[in-house]
Amino acid sequence: MSQITIVGLGPGSVADLTRAAWQALEQVDEVWLRTLHHPVVADLPKTCRLKGFDAVYERAERFADVYAEIAKRILELGLRDEGVVYAVPGHPLVGEATVTRILREAREAGIPVRIVNGLSFIEPALAALELDALDGLQVFDALDLVSLNHPPLNPDYPALIAQVYSRTVASDLKLVLMNQYADDHPVVWLDGAGTDREQVRSMLLYEIDRYEATPLTTLYVAPNPPVASFEGFQETIARLRSPEGCPWDREQTHRSLRANLLEESYEVLEAIDDEDPDALCEELGDLLLQVVLHAQIAVEEGEFTMGDVISRIDSKLKRRHPHVWGDIDVTGVGDVITNWEAIKRRERADKGAENRSLLDSIPKVLPALAQAAAYTDRAGRIGFNQVDADGIWVDLGNGVVSRLNALLTSLAAEPSDAQDAGSQLRTLGDALLVIVDWARRHKIDPEAALREANERFARRFAALESASRSGKLSLETASPEDIRDLWKENGMA
Repeated sequence: MSQITIVGLGPGSVADLTRAAWQALEQVDEVWLRTLHHPVVADLPKTCRLKGFDAVYERAERFADVYAEIAKRILELGLRDEGVVYAVPGHPLVGEATVTRILREAREAGIPVRIVNGLSFIEPALAALELDALDGLQVFDALDLVSLNHPPLNPDYPALIAQVYSRTVASDLKLVLMNQYADDHPVVWLDGAGTDREQVRSMLLYEIDRYEATPLTTLYVAPNPPVASFEGFQETIARLRSPEGCPWDREQTHRSLRANLLEESYEVLEAIDDEDPDALCEELGDLLLQVVLHAQIAVEEGEFTMGDVISRIDSKLKRRHPHVWGDIDVTGVGDVITNWEAIKRRERADKGAENRSLLDSIPKVLPALAQAAAYTDRAGRIGFNQVDADGIWVDLGNGVVSRLNALLTSLAAEPSDAQDAGSQLRTLGDALLVIVDWARRHKIDPEAALREANERFARRFAALESASRSGKLSLETASPEDIRDLWKENGMA
């Protein structure tokens, strides 16, 4: 009868080969092994002929091709009347990509599959490290991790990383892990666990590519105390909000925390301006506290979860970066911004909000100067650079005029070096400072004045967008004169 029998050979010692596995091997004339380079192979029953797929590894360029070819061959052998026995190191369903592929394709082909359990690399590794697997142990394949930029490990819990089979893999793995752990984070290099050549070496993360690795090399990564994971921090915040937590934290709402969120954001900016990494680290933590606290409140109110927050922003980033997660080619930052705005327009159309102004998504609560910068920047992304220059700077005083003249003179030429750019920055800062001081002396609120100007800009720009949508003109292709005329038409709107 056609059948595929997949046998687990254990971690390497014949003493760890199960009785069921021995019997499955002893009762057949032929056994196919994923690799003949496994310590237990020399002690297998002499009654069966052993055949391996090592040649496939030697001629294939990618592991995916190896797995595909082995699976295809096993399915073909499984269709024979006598079926096939396929033996793999460890347990068939622990780190065996060929087995999962065989199971999937055999199910589609209607070929029955029998799994003969075997001891995996995990059990002897636990014994060598004196670990309890139920203490949150994470298990990963090194070949999966090296394809990433950031490891999906929870640093609050221990991890076993298998198949660190070469120095090259160890070197690549080290770089990925260093995106989560310190260079001197403690790890254990474990080779040949459960065999008579077992080696256990404690070392630091940056040292792991200094040793020769084998197919039986596993890396143990110690937990990173105290709390270092996002999930652990969420538990801290949930505890603060629980009946056993803090009365103050339990009373907070989205609205009551509004000022805290703004204050923490400004403190992050201050740390950046001060170029103080330690302060930035602390202030980012304070800002993260606000984010997680809002998410926990939302969970309790049945609004959304932190998973929803992360999923939405992750999807948005991937959707708006088709040149990274798609097949779009870009030649520079300009193409990226153009694509970004086009994608956002499609998103607005999908939501039935295609008639919204490009400026509507800019928060109305931004400080006026920041709002002005955001408005003009957003408009400039589609090529609109018209400014309302008629009648804005009137009777500001000789001091202001002189500083503005100096600024305009400075801006007339492209900065030749960092010193010129710095000079322009100082001149602009001086001019703004004098204007604010002039407004103070004339009992004018500069914040209110600029906010009013922002509102006029938004109304006038919305009128241009409306004209563009109606076909009256195109913001991207219209002449400066046409834009200026329509801009002035809406100046008193």
